Formats: sequence, C-alpha cells, structure tokens
Amino acid sequence: MADVRSSFSGSIPEYYDRHLGPAFNDAFAVDLAQRLPIIPPGDVLEVACGTGLVTNHLRDRLDPTVRLVATDVSKAMVEYASRKLRDHKSIEWREADAVNLPFANGEFGAVVCAFGVMYVPDKLAALREARRVLKDGGILLFNVWDRIEENQHAWTNAQIIEARFPGDEKMRFRTPFEMYDRARLRQLLEDAGFREMRIETVRLPFGPVSARSVATGLIRGTPRSLLLDERGVPLDEVIEKVAAALAKASGDDPYRGQAQAIIVEARANA
Repeated sequence: MADVRSSFSGSIPEYYDRHLGPAFNDAFAVDLAQRLPIIPPGDVLEVACGTGLVTNHLRDRLDPTVRLVATDVSKAMVEYASRKLRDHKSIEWREADAVNLPFANGEFGAVVCAFGVMYVPDKLAALREARRVLKDGGILLFNVWDRIEENQHAWTNAQIIEARFPGDEKMRFRTPFEMYDRARLRQLLEDAGFREMRIETVRLPFGPVSARSVATGLIRGTPRSLLLDERGVPLDEVIEKVAAALAKASGDDPYRGQAQAIIVEARANA
C-alpha cells in the first residue's frame, strides 16, 4: 500500500498552489529558474514538477527553441499543472518516476527539480538517473529545504501537530527537512557522477499572504490533511491553531515570515 504521506491527490494540488505558491514557493521557483542559462547545453527536463510553479518560470526563462519536458510521479499533479499551464503549448507533460525516467541516455542538457529530491526514498538512485539522462557537461539544478528549525512556519506547524499526536510517527513528518547536510549532498552528487558543485543557502521573505492562508496551505495543501482525516480530526480546527501560532510569531495579515532553502548546482562528469 502506498504511503499516504506521499499522496498529492484530490484537492491537495489546488490548495498547495493557491496558498503555498504565493507564500514562498513561487519566489523559490523564480530563483531556481533564473539560475538556468536561457540557452542551456540541450533540452531541459523538470523532475517532480508539482503544480507547475517552476515549469511556468522555466518556460518563460528559456529560449523558445529549447524543448521543455515536465514530469511528476503524481498523476494528479501532472494533470493539475498541465491544465493550469494549458496556454503554454511548448511544454511536454509526462508522468514519470524520478528513479526510472523514461528517457534515453544523454537526452537532456539540464535537469531541474524544485523541492522534490527530499521525497524520493532512494536519493542516490534519483541522482544517478538524472546523471544518466544528462549529456556530459550537462547541468543539474535543484533545491531542498534547510533544517526545519530554520523554517519557522514548518517548525510551528510541526510542534502543534506532533503535540496533539505524541508518538505517532506518521504525524512526525520531517522528510522535507532532512537534506540540509552539505557534506551529505556533496557525497551523493559525487557518487552519482557530478562535479563542479555549488551549494548555496537562500533565505526569502514570504509573499503578501495572511497567517491563515499559510496555515491552510500547510494543512490542506499537503498529505497531512489525509492523515488528519484518517484520525477524524476537523481540518479547520487544526488550521485555526496553526494560524494563531504563526500570527503570534510573525504577524497576522500580512504574515512576515521567511523560508530558507539550499540550492544545488552541479555538472555531469565528462
């Protein structure tokens, strides 16, 4: 049976896009897309495209002649993103697993992944697949969240939920914040066949959103909503508690929080 914590089905993509997008994900999407050359050394593959936040900025950033293929393991995410960006006719959409990409060796000049590597159980396998589909000298560009304590919104959310469900390992979900170790990142990249690595920490302010909107995204825009439903907990009740705690920490409307991520750029070994 699939782990519910990795499920982005139902209304989750819409809440994710509507609330977490303007809060901070879109700012990091812009940051990531702008790091790619307008004309990279070949076609571009996006892995774990989610709701298409980075896809949109990549298509605007890249030269029109550059092929852009956007993939995600979640059919719901691919369908949502393709509907949202249906006016972009020059994006190819594919459902694909990061550890088993349906593409030829050396087919791409760049692979981009926004906040997706953290969720792949076998991270080395995913990075090796990225290397396989990259031509020699190709670019790997991805970001991951820094430690949870550096992301107050996530830390606050986790404390409230974990206090309500002590000892419940599924509710203690720290996976998105476990790839902050730079030494580990470098070792994974080296083992996967990458070189010329650049690892940078970026801290960005939240967009003009309310604490309640952030709380709604953190609950209804993530698989945590499914876990809470399983336990018979009203989602709005949890959202109210998280929103109140966020407002107390960094303001209500607008919420004045910040988010911190680690950006990785590397080249495929020749």
